[in-house]
This record gives sequence, C-alpha cells and structure tokens, in this order.
Amino acid sequence: MKTGKKEQGTWLGLEGKTAIVTGGASGIGRAVCEELAAAGAHVVVADVNEGGAQQLARDLQTRFGGMHLHAAANVASKPGVDALIKAAVDAFGSVDILVNNAGINIPRLLVDPAGREELTEEIWDKVVAINQKGMFLCAQAAARAMLKSGRGGVIINMASESGTEGSEGQSVYAATKAAAYALTRSWAKELGRHKIRIVGVAPGILEATALRSDEYERALAYTRGITVEKLREGYQKVSIPLGRSGRLGEVANLVAFLASDRASYIHGTTVNISGGKSRT
Repeated sequence: MKTGKKEQGTWLGLEGKTAIVTGGASGIGRAVCEELAAAGAHVVVADVNEGGAQQLARDLQTRFGGMHLHAAANVASKPGVDALIKAAVDAFGSVDILVNNAGINIPRLLVDPAGREELTEEIWDKVVAINQKGMFLCAQAAARAMLKSGRGGVIINMASESGTEGSEGQSVYAATKAAAYALTRSWAKELGRHKIRIVGVAPGILEATALRSDEYERALAYTRGITVEKLREGYQKVSIPLGRSGRLGEVANLVAFLASDRASYIHGTTVNISGGKSRT
C-alpha cells in the first residue's frame, strides 16, 4: 500500500486517465483507488457509502495529488449508474477505466433443516442485483462512454475463485462470480474491435476487511456447522502454496497493471490471484 505522493511518469502510464471504481470506499475497492491514484489516474470513488467515498477522495488528493471525485452509487439502479458515468465525463472528459468491484455476500444454505439460515428469494435477488446486474449496468454505461470518446478503454470485472470452485454456504455469491467469468469472455468478443479490453480478476482468500463482519462470519460458520473460532482458524489452515492469505494491495497492483497499456494484449480472460490455492 502506498503511503505518500508518487512522482509522475510511472511505468504504468496511467497519468491523466479517468478510472471509476465501484465499491471504492473500502476493502479491495479502496486499495484499488489508492493504487490508481498513486499511478497518476483521476479516480472516481463510487460507493453507496457516500461519506466514506467523499473522505477517501479527499485523502487521495492529499496523499497523491491530482483531481479525484466521489459519487454515491447504487450499481443496481440504472439511473444511478448513468448519473455516475455522466459525473465522471463532466469532471474529466472521458471514462478510460472501469473497475466493476461493488459486491455483497450473504451466506445462506440452499436448504436448512433447522429453518434458520436458508436462502430466500429476497436474498437471492439482492445479491444478484448488486453483483451481477450491477456489473452489467456499469459496464454498459462505461462502454457507451468509451465508444463515444473514440479512445477505447478497459473494463475490469471483479470475480472470485468461488466462481469456479463453488463455496459452501455461499452459492448465490459463487453463482454471481461465475457469471463474471462469462460476462468478461462475452463482452471481450463484442468490444475488442472497438479498442475496449475486458479483463477479470479472481482473488482467493484475502486479509480481513470490513466486509468480513461479525454477522458475515456468524452466518458462514453456521452454514458450515462450525464455530466462528473454527472458521477463523480455517483461514490460516487452508492449503495455499504460498503459505499465507493475499493482501489487498496485491490485488490492487494486479488491477493497476491490467488497466495499463503494459497489459495491452490481455483481453477476455480472468486472472487468478489466490497464491496457488486454485487453478483457474
């Protein structure tokens, strides 16, 4: 993680690019915002937590210089997404990078004999609306702006190793992340001819963030028939060849690279970043 201003003229060549990061106020999104700002990009911090997004945008300007923007964004709302893209274009003239990072995870069992933590239609719809529909709405609006500018661009979809491995107690989340693989591949076939690259990023187990809340851990532990203490111990005992959980900054480094012209021939694929835990 960067802690101070960086000299302009970086290896990545992201200076002056406009990057929108959804779910940017915390977790992976925050780390990505910091990395892109450090590389000289104009960052639009988009989050339902408007206060957190505003504070981060201010912090980015203080730490790294440059102009940055915050926006309250419900990615499941088309009017909200359209307003987000318009705000970015009005402020900076174009959209060059979209990081489709916003997402939620509500652990539930498909069938719970005890009737306590069973997947409901309401939970299914909520997770799909944010993780999958939101990815579609943001990508569509950003791609339109990129086409209009004629400059092309990069759309990075945040997937997860659960999208190929599955995840006990997290079936709807895993399903939306599997969709990210298919959307990435499909949009790449459609938009490559317009100089718009589509790439996915699939993290494995990462260091704890605010999203790994007490309620999340309680529900996930319940779905797996273990205690919260055993669940937390499991993070350390999982067979990861590198022997540790991933760092948010490592995911952010990958995103920044993929957003740059250094990755100009990487298109239509999802890059695994799990320390060797999963293969795809």
